[in-house]
Amino acid sequence: MSTAPLLEQLIEALRCLPGVGQKSAQRMAYQLLERDRDGGRRLGVALVAAVEGVGHCERCRDFSELPVCPVCASASRDTHLLCAVESPADRLAIEQATGYRGLYFVLQGRLSPLDGIGPAELGLDLLARRLAEGGVGELIIATNPTVEGEATAHYLAQLAREAGVRPSRLAHGLPLGGELEYIDRGTLAHAFGTRQEAGN
Repeated sequence: MSTAPLLEQLIEALRCLPGVGQKSAQRMAYQLLERDRDGGRRLGVALVAAVEGVGHCERCRDFSELPVCPVCASASRDTHLLCAVESPADRLAIEQATGYRGLYFVLQGRLSPLDGIGPAELGLDLLARRLAEGGVGELIIATNPTVEGEATAHYLAQLAREAGVRPSRLAHGLPLGGELEYIDRGTLAHAFGTRQEAGN
């Protein structure tokens, strides 16, 4: 027995979300149609408004409704610090968890030649121009500790050095409150290999 074409279209549309397969999309569609049609209408309106109205900041490439996002436009941010992150979600995590008051550059991905993602797709020409303008003293590289993230970090560090900017990298290693016996081997090996002097 086949479902209605509109329902099939809704299920298929929901599958574009990350981690949502056929069954999850089906549950979401049934939930909206059976129990929350008003929520479905609000979702539809908000989705169309966001897709049409949210673009990218001209300075940092983060999501923004304005040509320059509120963070880049803020006079209270430290313009000497620039933090490069892979995604808007990474920027938000740093903003919420730390006292960082500098500016950001959102790559919207990481170098991955096999997927056709090179320097141009990450806006690295824009980043190079921004570093060459002067004023940035440190580029904080906050890419994820994956193979692609490390390759991206290496590329960014070279870009910074060429512009006379000091590159730094987020520390990686043992989680606060973790116990050694439960840490995965890769994390423990990396933490051991990059150990620092104790004290101070």
